[in-house]
Amino acid sequence: MAHSVRRDAPELPDFSLLKRLARDQLIYLLEQLPGKKDLFIEADLMSPLDRIANVTTLKEHEVDKLYKVEHKSIVSTSDQLCFLIRPRIQTVKWICDVVNADKAVGKFRRYKVIFCPQKFYACETLLEEQGIIGDVTTDEWSFYLLPLDDDIISLELPEFFRDNFLEGDQRWVRTAGSALHLLHSLYGPFSKVYGIGRCSKMAYESWREQVKEGEQRVRQADIGNVFLIDRDVDLVTPLCSQVVYEGLVDDIFRIKCGCVEFGPDVTSSDKSMKVMLNSQDKVFNEIRNEHFSQVFGFLSQKARNLQTAYDKRSGMDIKQMKTFVSEELKGLKKEHRLLSLHIGASESMMKKKTKQDFQEMLKTEHSLLEGFEIRECISFIEEHINRQVILFSGLLPKDYRSLKAQYLQSYGVDHLLTFSNLKQLGLLVEQQPGETLTVMESRVGKLVNDKTAGKLTDAFSSLAKKSNFRALSRRLNLVPKSDEEYDLRVPRDMAYIFSGAYIPLSCKLIEQVLERDGWTGLEEVTRMINGHEFAVTAGSNGSDPRGRSDAQRIILVMFLGGCTYSEISALRFLGKEKGYKFVVVTTAITNSARVLESMLDNHA
Repeated sequence: MAHSVRRDAPELPDFSLLKRLARDQLIYLLEQLPGKKDLFIEADLMSPLDRIANVTTLKEHEVDKLYKVEHKSIVSTSDQLCFLIRPRIQTVKWICDVVNADKAVGKFRRYKVIFCPQKFYACETLLEEQGIIGDVTTDEWSFYLLPLDDDIISLELPEFFRDNFLEGDQRWVRTAGSALHLLHSLYGPFSKVYGIGRCSKMAYESWREQVKEGEQRVRQADIGNVFLIDRDVDLVTPLCSQVVYEGLVDDIFRIKCGCVEFGPDVTSSDKSMKVMLNSQDKVFNEIRNEHFSQVFGFLSQKARNLQTAYDKRSGMDIKQMKTFVSEELKGLKKEHRLLSLHIGASESMMKKKTKQDFQEMLKTEHSLLEGFEIRECISFIEEHINRQVILFSGLLPKDYRSLKAQYLQSYGVDHLLTFSNLKQLGLLVEQQPGETLTVMESRVGKLVNDKTAGKLTDAFSSLAKKSNFRALSRRLNLVPKSDEEYDLRVPRDMAYIFSGAYIPLSCKLIEQVLERDGWTGLEEVTRMINGHEFAVTAGSNGSDPRGRSDAQRIILVMFLGGCTYSEISALRFLGKEKGYKFVVVTTAITNSARVLESMLDNHA
């Protein structure tokens, strides 16, 4: 099943250093409040923190009790309180209320607020306005980057997409620049930087400013080239149905900080189980990038091989059996446990996708990507409006009004603002008089509404008309000819991640720019994207030429606004084909559900 790998593919750098640096800095900050203390942790920092410093480590540094920030009165009796939070006004206001409540009853405590990954001026201003700036000490935990696997690093900032691309709040741009600066300091210097998108350009400029301010050191580069890309350059791909194994696991079970929780239907027991999904899981590592249709065959063969390995025990003498037990049995048992989990997960996903008419939905999605059978797709929408809605660029006015009315009737008028958000991002466009119907590019994901009994499980969407997806698709050959049979057992290009129907625009741009060593020849493409593209030679050092050569084939791709596991799989495929190794740095892992959730009017 594995794709052939070029023998000269370079080795990836060791990113575990990022974890060690983050842990050491956190320990240093905790020790600035000597003595026993209670630690309050913001909810979305708990999983990343667990990957950096577990409870035992925190206890070793005099953390007595741990609490999740819940924005209500606290029960802690400790004389020292430490708050580990994101720089959010709502959370800072809650801390102000806690401190002022203590002051009102004459209770004296020491308070320390640690902002992660940085503090914003607005937060400090609020502390001052609330009259507690002199009662608390503040600090920053520069925890910018969390390695999720050998080639995946996350900033764990899912709000980046909404804040930047919907609300126009650019506060996280410097955070992205600082993350890039940290990588440059540890694994650079970078030779070339390519980018597309307004946010990417600003993040690049922020990074260059920090480089100029800091001390320059000559060292052997581990990473040669960098590619920055804004999520809104390609909003089609994250809205497509994922059909590679890792993407499906994320869509159905939700992978959180590289960890997934499998329920009893997967574990074949009465308990759920949390499982780390990374390259250390040998079974998962071999199927993570595979099209789901190929996974069962692989798992079946793996089970047979495992049984053969167990069967070797028969006929062994005592010495051979002792060697087998000491050297092989433990590994076989671990592999058997993992194999059982992934077989269970595959069976569970198959059942759920069958219930959701997954094949019918995929067929509709592919038709819309190709621009065929549009009226049949509208019928599909209307038939599945109670749990699915398909929206595409240039909807005929009567279709647009009908689908919008049905949706609001089913899920409530609260979603009027959701429609406004979709329009603002260019994800939903009503065709104007005189225009022709354009191709629907992709699928919108799950819209979750706690106020209604139902929820949308799968949905479609498109870029705004101005993004010219049809022309882009033709120019870059994103949609392979449908009359050609696509063998998913032997993929020929990155389109395999979407059953041969679509090559992700984001990954195609990366491929083209690397082949051309810049944007020359892609002027028409960048004009259609309105991309703020750039290509800069950042400089090099006088280190060993062979080392530089290896570094040039390690490409750091930073997605600003999130990326999907499908895109990561596509880049891994491209790397194997071209002799590259890609390191994906993303503000967060995303999928169709998360993109659409950011559109809802329940954003805190």
